[in-house]
Amino acid sequence: MSTPQDTPETSAPSETLQRDGLPLVSVVIPVRNEEGFIARTLDQILAQDYPAESMEIIVADGMSDDRTRDILAEYAERYPQVRMVDNPERITPVGLNVAIAAARGEIITRIDGHCEVAGDFIRCNIELLDEHPEAWVTGGPIVHAGKNAFGEAVAVAMSHPAGVGMATHRFPDYEGYVEGAQFPTFRRWVFDRIGMFDERLVRNQDDELNYRITQAGGKCFVSPRVRYVYYVRGRIGQLFRQYFQYSFWRIPVMKKHKRPTTPRQVMPLLFYFAVVVMAILGIVLRNPWVALALPAVYLATLGAIGLSQIPRKGLRVALLVPVAIAVMHLAYALGMLYGFWASAFRRRAWDPRGSMSALTR
Repeated sequence: MSTPQDTPETSAPSETLQRDGLPLVSVVIPVRNEEGFIARTLDQILAQDYPAESMEIIVADGMSDDRTRDILAEYAERYPQVRMVDNPERITPVGLNVAIAAARGEIITRIDGHCEVAGDFIRCNIELLDEHPEAWVTGGPIVHAGKNAFGEAVAVAMSHPAGVGMATHRFPDYEGYVEGAQFPTFRRWVFDRIGMFDERLVRNQDDELNYRITQAGGKCFVSPRVRYVYYVRGRIGQLFRQYFQYSFWRIPVMKKHKRPTTPRQVMPLLFYFAVVVMAILGIVLRNPWVALALPAVYLATLGAIGLSQIPRKGLRVALLVPVAIAVMHLAYALGMLYGFWASAFRRRAWDPRGSMSALTR
């Protein structure tokens, strides 16, 4: 799989950008304890082919207790367009809001530490906003990558309809309108119109914002011209915790808007509910075929998906793809089930300082 560094050359600037003045772009980055990644992230942004005088970088640090703050201070001293602001609450939505409040640009671009962006990432987003004036947000479809065999399997699972449903923004070659972009570029007035990130949502604050944009009539356009790579979790436990937390934090979003933001969010839980019902029915009827029908179809489908990946990924990764998809589905179902239970019996489970708010990396 290619990464931005592997890409032979960046695209040529559009005639519009060559002709017109360029908007000031504010790149906002929420971080905490990212000493191993933040320098690389900043270097990639500073190396963009977008003019330095038309760009600023605002890093919201969540009171890191490693060397992250020292590294940020060094970059701020060397590069006038780099600034650090404090995120005393240490959670992503607060960091994003603090950074956006400090931003001066008419365009806001969000980037995280665990990704690699192409050298024309910012410019291509600006071109898309110019070409699609009806779009409030632009970005690129997610290109997933793994650093070990299981990570490669997770990357396949996260870009396959069986793994993520029809989340078209996760299909690497997709161009068109989507529900949201992973690392989006916003017109600044979007936040004036619909509000900032919901600081009560330690997870899924981006999905909830995307939903508000859609409900307000906004659109998000993605194109593979905007290139970046997102590195997925490389261990089963990490993947399980990630999807368990994602699903768990769907519950406050559902309660806020009185509905799921997309129907596919409830599908894993409904599937496992159907499995349990069929199992009970099979026991009552003393018919094992009734009990085993859904699991058999499910496992056969996952097996077929895995086999289809052998030519592209090799046997080892292909055998792990069904495991990755199954872990994602199970974790998502259990996370939502726990969320429904917690909403009735343990409402403090959504405490920003609690275990369900801890980072899953």
